[in-house]
Amino acid sequence: MTLLPWRRKLHEDAPVASSFEDLALPLLPALYNLAFWLARNAHDAEDLVQETFLKALRGFSGFEEGTNFKAWIFRILRNTYLTSRSGLAALRTVALEDELGEQGESGQVIYREGAIERQTPELNLMRLGDRAAIQDAMEKLPPPLLEVVLLCDVEEMKYKEIATILEIPIGTVMSRIARARGLLRRELQANSMFSRDFRA
Repeated sequence: MTLLPWRRKLHEDAPVASSFEDLALPLLPALYNLAFWLARNAHDAEDLVQETFLKALRGFSGFEEGTNFKAWIFRILRNTYLTSRSGLAALRTVALEDELGEQGESGQVIYREGAIERQTPELNLMRLGDRAAIQDAMEKLPPPLLEVVLLCDVEEMKYKEIATILEIPIGTVMSRIARARGLLRRELQANSMFSRDFRA
């Protein structure tokens, strides 16, 4: 069917909406990376990403163009994982004192490392070229802390995006990042290969 000239003009002048593929395909490696860390299995990670893409494609008509697509699809991935059989649902409980952080004598929360750090244990180890050590240390993190470290330090998301994906306040995101980095640092310092480098 041919369009009438005035309709053809309207059709040609209409802004081209971003297609799902244009938005989603560049995020495939990052989605797989997070899925692999959550599932701890390549096959399960592939299934998780495939299911995430399917759900996102089905719901794409409801996605508001101009909003944060990356946060939207990462949230779908996380929610899909949480509802799966191997999900974090049973492991999500975090003690209240862990959320509040450690308190000093004055009653104020003490963060040995700030929520915003320029030198993370991950970056230090990458400089040393030993990815196995950082992977071992990350595998020992509890799931809620692993999530924030992956989203912040690996995927380089902003705190607001992480809060949206995990459905937690920004303060909780900052607290978990500080705790995760602290645990990573202690684990890496305990490793005899790196203890003298980190004590310097």
